[in-house]
Amino acid sequence: MSDTLQIKSVPISRRDSFNTRDKQTRELKPFYSGDIKILLLENISQKAVDILNKAGYQVEFHTKALDKDALIEKIKDVHVVGIRSKTKLTQEVLSHANKLIAIGCFCIGTNQVDLTYAASRGICVFNSPFSNSRSVAELVIAEIILLARQLGDRSREMHDGVWNKVSNNCYEIRGKTLGIIGYGHIGTQLGVLAESLGMHVIWYDILPLMPIGMSTAVESLDEVLAEADFVSCHVPETPETKNMIGARELALMKPGSYLINASRGTVVDIDALAASLKSGHLAGAAVDVYPKEPLANGPGFESPLRNCPNTLLTPHIGGSTEEAQRMIGIEVATAATKFVNTGASINAVNFAECDLRAIPSTDRTTVRIVNVHQNVPGVLRQINNILADYNVNKQISDSKGDVAYFMADVTVENSKDINTIYEHVTAIGENIITRVLF
Repeated sequence: MSDTLQIKSVPISRRDSFNTRDKQTRELKPFYSGDIKILLLENISQKAVDILNKAGYQVEFHTKALDKDALIEKIKDVHVVGIRSKTKLTQEVLSHANKLIAIGCFCIGTNQVDLTYAASRGICVFNSPFSNSRSVAELVIAEIILLARQLGDRSREMHDGVWNKVSNNCYEIRGKTLGIIGYGHIGTQLGVLAESLGMHVIWYDILPLMPIGMSTAVESLDEVLAEADFVSCHVPETPETKNMIGARELALMKPGSYLINASRGTVVDIDALAASLKSGHLAGAAVDVYPKEPLANGPGFESPLRNCPNTLLTPHIGGSTEEAQRMIGIEVATAATKFVNTGASINAVNFAECDLRAIPSTDRTTVRIVNVHQNVPGVLRQINNILADYNVNKQISDSKGDVAYFMADVTVENSKDINTIYEHVTAIGENIITRVLF
């Protein structure tokens, strides 16, 4: 570590810093940023690769998920791993990640990561909860129209050489009722699109939310099921949503209605849905997610829903558009880069959200101390005792569950003092990870 710190400056913005008197702000980076290694799996957007390369990191890119043994071997030596939905970062896998400080989930869900264990290891997890909302909503609209006109079956018949021109049980969607379960970012966009096509929109959510457009909130899940012609699920995977739509709920749906699931594969009881389709109680269904999904493209997909009448099956492609993947790539790669370079944990899934205003470019002696520690009494006192001999310009600390996060900007005149601070903080018994950024 050199006694002379090489400091770069970047233009300041109101979003990046409250210090509007200074036209430039310091660009923070970890020591030896060229040694930061990034592992990207599952064909993550090139935009994300570009952002991470521009940051000066070593980026290893794979188009597919790795099997568990290969993943364990690869993850031993990387600081950030980027995944989508197929890679499972379990406690067993993460226990081998000796250098890992961040995980980027380039998707909405984070159920493929053991979030609690990751936090206990000081590993911050980011995702992209909003970027693919429009893509999923558009897919659902398309599926509503396809189901109403039985286009999936007609297309398959034509490919088999069968001409079957029918109008029986084929409908316009204008004037029909769409019931949305989960009125979040996807649910609200879906409601707006559906209303523009002349549908009536009702929805149910466990949180009190403001309706958009002419949509109407109802008081229970059962009410949505009983009133809607089309029911679309948009909820996260939690213990409460597992098999949320089972045999009982399907029986409550109107005869001749349709079910769409583009949320999580555990939300709908697949066997019960298949039975309801085959009996004719439901007129059709569209399913994009499954309880168990293949790790790679190719043959071998099995499901009770195969060959059910008027049933659209898609391979988890709700957010698989060029636009969505590009936006997800930008959002997650930017968040991971900011965390590595500045310690900012804004929009983290499993960490307290902390950030400090930018350091002015005129300040050449301030370094940032970033610390993750066990959330127990006395740790902050120990850290502040270590920093007592230095000028602490600003600091912030917050906690989430059993893990606390601390950031401080400290005036340090030479690299020996930086080493001293680092060694003393890491020696605290409750320390999980300590980093120094300059």
